[in-house]
Amino acid sequence: MSLFEDPPDETLGAASAGSPLAERMRPTCFDEVVGQDELLARGTAFRRAVDEGRIDSCVLWGPPGTGKTTIARLLAGAIDARFVAFSAVLSGVKEVRVICSEAIQARARGRRTLLFVDEIHRFNKSQQDAFLPHVERGDIVLVGATTENPSFALNAALLSRVRVLRLEPLTRESLVGLCRRALRDTERGLGALGITASDDALAALARHAGGDARRVLTGLEAVVSSLASDRLEHEDVEAALGTVIPMHDKAGEEHFNLLSALHKSLRNSDPDAALYYMVRLLRAGEDPLVIVRRMVAFAAEDVGTADPGALQIAIAALEAVRFLGLPEGRLAMGNACVYLAVAPRSNAVLAALSAADAAIDEFPEARVPLALRNAPTRLMRELGYGDGYVYAHDTEDGVASMECLPEQLLGRRFYSPTGRGFEKRIEERLAELERRKRAQD
Repeated sequence: MSLFEDPPDETLGAASAGSPLAERMRPTCFDEVVGQDELLARGTAFRRAVDEGRIDSCVLWGPPGTGKTTIARLLAGAIDARFVAFSAVLSGVKEVRVICSEAIQARARGRRTLLFVDEIHRFNKSQQDAFLPHVERGDIVLVGATTENPSFALNAALLSRVRVLRLEPLTRESLVGLCRRALRDTERGLGALGITASDDALAALARHAGGDARRVLTGLEAVVSSLASDRLEHEDVEAALGTVIPMHDKAGEEHFNLLSALHKSLRNSDPDAALYYMVRLLRAGEDPLVIVRRMVAFAAEDVGTADPGALQIAIAALEAVRFLGLPEGRLAMGNACVYLAVAPRSNAVLAALSAADAAIDEFPEARVPLALRNAPTRLMRELGYGDGYVYAHDTEDGVASMECLPEQLLGRRFYSPTGRGFEKRIEERLAELERRKRAQD
């Protein structure tokens, strides 16, 4: 039997006629899996390894509905292994030990065990250690599934022993193809109903699914069940499924991806992209204060003293959102978003802070110059505290020719204005102050 023919029934678990469409249409061989050609297409390194029976423990990382469970089942069938499904939500380490004990007994009889752990990120990092000895000894082939970034969700010990396989969200073309297959298939799909669908209707289904195969098939089944005719149109989809919710996970990677995209679009002076990501976050239900806080951070980090008003505008937007809430506060957010995107850029203060940190690390023992030390007691004055201090307001130019940095750092410059926006005026002011100081020497 080819490794990519249908695995045994005990692995796949054939769906009954009354099962949901998404379960009935679950791929029975790798060639039926759509949207993951980079990993599964014939000739890829992974596919060749499976062809040769070389399947190592791995973690399937990807959004919902991209085929993680299906691929795990097919891997078990490819090596004729026992397929044991396990949910990290419903079970714990005690159950893991029982399963691994059974796997050891099966291995002694010449049968491998593929342990599929759904939502493996739900195990805390110490619980994940329960898998380590069994993976190392080969008692089990561990296949984990996670929607979270394994770099954060798995502990280092387990991560070093498994291969991470990234699954991508399905394209709209792939989702449309799945719907067409389901409408044609008379055995597992909806073919017996004789339903036809317009291209617009299938495109709408794909748009609602957001890259999720299970979601698109569930949506198709729901729409077909409400049809009054044998023709599926765009209007039927919209009536049955309602508003599209943009993909977003408040606690997961996509949350941070969207906030990162907002910040970097602002940094690149792209108001259109910045507004898009801001609105997308809002549409997905993100807390508006989280978004505006990112704008405040951007104003300080990326605009800085090139436009001192930028931070004030970002703070004003923050207060407006607190005072007005949504939807009224959205306009204040939009105003701030556009202003920040087109404001002049400077990270000179950020660089200055980093340079000051480096100087402190270089000379942690540097002493404050005597002239700048406070001298509230007679003893301190006798020791020279305050000697040489010049009150700037008493000078003709309002600036004293007095060194303020510790001796080891004399002449160091931490802040270097960029010459953009208001920093052009700061640059000119600093040059003028330096000229006046030199004139006093």
